[in-house]
Amino acid sequence: MTTYSPSALAGRRLPNRWDGVASLLVMGLLVGLIEVGRSTIATPISLIQNTPIHLDPAYLPFYALRSTARMFAALFFSFTFTFTYATLAAKSRRAGMILIPILDILQSVPILGFLTFTVTFFMALFPGQVMGAELASIFVIFTSQAWNMAFSFYQSLTTLPADLTEAARSFRLSPWQKFWRLDVPFAMPGLIWNTMLSMSGGWFFVVASEAVTVGNTTFTLPGIGSYVAVALQKQDLKAIFYAILAMLVVILLYDQLLFRPLVAWSGKFRFETTAGLAAPEPWMLKILRRTRVFQEISEFIGNAMGVVFRLRLALPARRQQDENRTPSRVLDGIWYVVIAAVAAYCAWQIVHYVSSTLHWRDLGTAVLMGACTMLRVIVLMAIAALIWVPAGVWIGLSARATRIAQPIAQFLAAFPANLLFPPFVLVIVHYHISPDIWLTPLMLIGTQWYVLFNVIAGAAAFPGDMIPGILPYFITGAITASGGAWNASIVAEVASWGNDRLAAHGLGAYIAQATNTGDTPRVVLGVAVMSGFVIVFNRILWRPLYAYATRRTTLG
Repeated sequence: MTTYSPSALAGRRLPNRWDGVASLLVMGLLVGLIEVGRSTIATPISLIQNTPIHLDPAYLPFYALRSTARMFAALFFSFTFTFTYATLAAKSRRAGMILIPILDILQSVPILGFLTFTVTFFMALFPGQVMGAELASIFVIFTSQAWNMAFSFYQSLTTLPADLTEAARSFRLSPWQKFWRLDVPFAMPGLIWNTMLSMSGGWFFVVASEAVTVGNTTFTLPGIGSYVAVALQKQDLKAIFYAILAMLVVILLYDQLLFRPLVAWSGKFRFETTAGLAAPEPWMLKILRRTRVFQEISEFIGNAMGVVFRLRLALPARRQQDENRTPSRVLDGIWYVVIAAVAAYCAWQIVHYVSSTLHWRDLGTAVLMGACTMLRVIVLMAIAALIWVPAGVWIGLSARATRIAQPIAQFLAAFPANLLFPPFVLVIVHYHISPDIWLTPLMLIGTQWYVLFNVIAGAAAFPGDMIPGILPYFITGAITASGGAWNASIVAEVASWGNDRLAAHGLGAYIAQATNTGDTPRVVLGVAVMSGFVIVFNRILWRPLYAYATRRTTLG
């Protein structure tokens, strides 16, 4: 019979009580994923079309599980997009000339603009099945998550301290090694905070992603978004309260189980020049670190990933590259010509498509509506900066303030503007006041958090004696907030409660109306005009400010 000494048993890391707690959490997660998969794979679309959304709160746990699974699926694709798209834009100057303006446009185009062109595509991939509708919903959520994560990662890569870059060069790290051992760790604090904001952004647009009507195509997926849509339609205030409560519980759960440990873990990547105080560990992180079986599993995974990250996936350079060399003007000229030709071709295709059914006065109307929306964006950005920059610095520099404010900020950022439609509509109708003014605060609800979360990330990434270093973070937050405000206009410029429907003058309302009626030419025109406003606004204001902030605050 084989016997083990006490030291041998200790070396085997036998399970303890903490492994039991962690196992329960993991098993609960697996059961939830299996339930979601069972309700999705190979399920006919007719089943959900014939199954109404129930307002009984007993259905809310299942609806919350489905919505949360969609958002985490979209988050996975958002990380993949961030690590590829933003890296290419930051590492290649010529690629960045195209990719960053495209990203400016993508983050600003209303989600319903994406729905018009993507619902039919995904439904065609899986004809007659729920999977097509699920992919369409996940894509919509992806469009509310990916852009600010990509901007955050791009900002971190372009403001990497010069002495850290020099250290990586001294150690002869390959591009692959430098990416995983320097670029990603330096970007981690800001990326974690923007990931939390992306989850909140998914909740903000959850109604648009689960209850969708585009022309003759309609689907209602089971989830909190569909629950809210039905509650708004039936003017059921009690059901709306239940939905808010369910969202609060879900947000608190993934904040405690996932994001709070991630924020604490990302603290070790903070760029410190002075000694800082150690923040207390979250309870979930304590459990994971006290487990034995899970420690073995995490060490195995960490070692395997370490081997991959240490691979030299690049041929050794035969001669020293001069990174300060002047770029070739000839190649730049050719590149500019190619960009201009592609842009001209795309513009011609849009003009050709739109002009077949619309006239010049339609363009004038769209431009005028765009000017109205732009005025709202400017006012709201000024208000958000005045309020949230000081608050973000205070929260980011105080571990105690972070622990208190993190779940509160996540919940407020996740709060769908649709749930505030009833009081706004009732007040506007009762007092006969202008919706052009009083619907505007609905845009601020979902966009102000981009400023707050990015300023917190900047303050968390730099110590207190280097606070000017948050300037690029603030500019990044302002850029994404500006784009988010244009995006939110599709929700905020049109509000309804029962039979009362209000619309403000603006490009968001213009596109929403065209989408609901299936008027594709006007949707294309509205998106094109919005893209033009965003590009001009960013090139005149935000990009010069970002270049200035990068030059003035990059260390080294």
